[in-house]
Parts: sequence; C-alpha cells; structure tokens
Amino acid sequence: MTPEQEALRDAVRSLLEKHSDVRAAIETPHGYDKDLWARLCDIGVLPIPEEYGGSGAGLAETCIALEELGRTLTPAPLLSSTIAAQALVATGDEEACGRLLPRIADGAVAALVWPWGTTEITATPVLDHPEITTATAAHVLDGTARYVLDGDEAEVLLVTDGVSVFEAGQSGVTREHTPTMDPTRRLATIRLSNAAATRLGPWKHQVRDVALAALSAEQVGAATKALELTVDHTKTRVQFGRPLASFQALKHRMADLHVLVETARSAALAATDEVSAAVAKVYCSEAFFKVAAEMVQLHGGIAITWEHDAHLYFKRAHGSAQLFGSPQDHIGRLSRFAHR
Repeated sequence: MTPEQEALRDAVRSLLEKHSDVRAAIETPHGYDKDLWARLCDIGVLPIPEEYGGSGAGLAETCIALEELGRTLTPAPLLSSTIAAQALVATGDEEACGRLLPRIADGAVAALVWPWGTTEITATPVLDHPEITTATAAHVLDGTARYVLDGDEAEVLLVTDGVSVFEAGQSGVTREHTPTMDPTRRLATIRLSNAAATRLGPWKHQVRDVALAALSAEQVGAATKALELTVDHTKTRVQFGRPLASFQALKHRMADLHVLVETARSAALAATDEVSAAVAKVYCSEAFFKVAAEMVQLHGGIAITWEHDAHLYFKRAHGSAQLFGSPQDHIGRLSRFAHR
C-alpha cells in the first residue's frame, strides 16, 4: 500500500477500535451507528470524485475501509452506498451525479435495487407522470427485489432492470426490512408497483464486478480477524495440561488457514475485471466460510453462545457467500468464460 493508503487503514482501524459496538448497533432501529457512519464519511472512504463532493478516493481505498469493517463486523452502509455511487457515476448523467453524489458523500445512505438473482424488474416508459419533470425519462417500474443492501434505510434509491439505471420516486415503492440469520447485515425487500422513476442512463455490468471486488475485500478482513481470534484462543486454552496451540495437528490446521487467508487477500486485490472479480467472489467466500467453521470448532462450546463473537463471524460467512450470487453461480459463469 502507499503511505496514504496505510494512513487511511490506520485511521479507519483506530476509529472502529474506539467507537464500533456491533451488538449495540444491531439493536438500533437503523441497524447501524449513524454517528460512526458520519465519521467514516468524514474520513473519505466512499469512491466519489472530488468534483461531486467526495475525497477522490478510488475503489482501492474503499476496499481498505471495507476490509477494516469486515474485521470488526461493523454494520455500516459502505458497501451499499459504494455500489450505488458506482452505478450512478457509470450512467454519465452529470445532472444526477451533481445532485445525488454530494448527498451520498455527506452520509446519505444509497442503495441499488439490483436483480442479481432470479428477480426481474420491468421498466415501462410513459409520456407523462406528475412526479417526473423530464417526460422523455419518465418510466414506471414493476417487480420485487429481495436481499437489497440497506434498501429500507436508503435515502437515495436507484433501480436497474439490467438495461438502464433509474432514480426511484416515492409512489409505488414499498420497503420492508428482511431479518436474516446474520444480524450484522441490513437487507430489505423492495416492491415496485407502477413506481415512478427517472431514467438516468445505461446499466454497466462493470458495476457488478465492483460489487464483487468490494465484497471480497470485506470477506478477507473478516476471515483475517476470525483467524487472529482463533490463534489467540488456542494460545490460552489449556487441554491435557498444555495450550491447544502446542499440539502439532492444530498448528498444521492454523497454518493452512493462514495460507488460505493470504491467498484470498491476493484474489481480492487482483479483482479488476469480470473474470478476476468472479474468481475473488468464489475463493474469498469459500475461504471465509472455512476459517469461520474452524473458528467455531477450535473455540468449542463457547463459540455457540451469544456472548462470544464466533457465531457472528460464522453467520456473516454464510450470508456473504450468497450475496450477489452464490459461489456456484459464479463458478458457472467462469465455466462459460472458459468455453468462449
């Protein structure tokens, strides 16, 4: 990393060490600490150009922050706002960028309704709509999207049907928080019924690659911390009169996990195009799941108690593996790449 990136990592880590409280955050109505999110935005972790009110950070800097958030499992709308901001920039709509990106840079939560699964969103052009001033861009949207990151809290709601990107209005949009096994991830169901929307520009599939790369960075951070906690535990937990870490078989297991985490980090750093992003999603998902499973196994009974964080890492590993498509989905994509 550059000295500037190291300084960013240290600043984010220091902030999270002082102010991140995962259990308190998930009990709030919003599911995250709004004050902490404002502080992160002040640091400049969002990839928003300076001309639109951002710090000029790129995806690399955002991934550094996401890795730190992954380490602590801190609930924060960075991943969702990053994806929405990238989709907005990719439309090339300068008016919309000038109007919405400064709000996102200042901490307004943004979400993208993105049918990455089997969900279909349909967009129908209309000649006139009372909520839309530009008649040529007026559309109505229909469909239901599940597992939308921070969708119920979003102040800026974008929608794509896979062809175009739209800014959704208020009418015809129903939002519902969707509880899942992972309490640290805020997901929602968004229902669109004749919903007013303005077309901003084309949907670029590279936004999906950005989403996969960003998620992979978060997974690497979580896997790294899970391994650190496990190693620390085995150094202090005594069985048969010896620390667990002194047993050769466990040393081998943890050495294998270390190699797995470091290769996952390499895959995440290399996620720069369609193929490498899919590879990172598959590898980092499986690496994090393996480390989290070993964390539970090596911690023993305490790992399945509410008081210990091991179960939170395990649940995050399961949930993030399915986000934006399962590893099996992306393996299927990679097999198709190989036959082109």
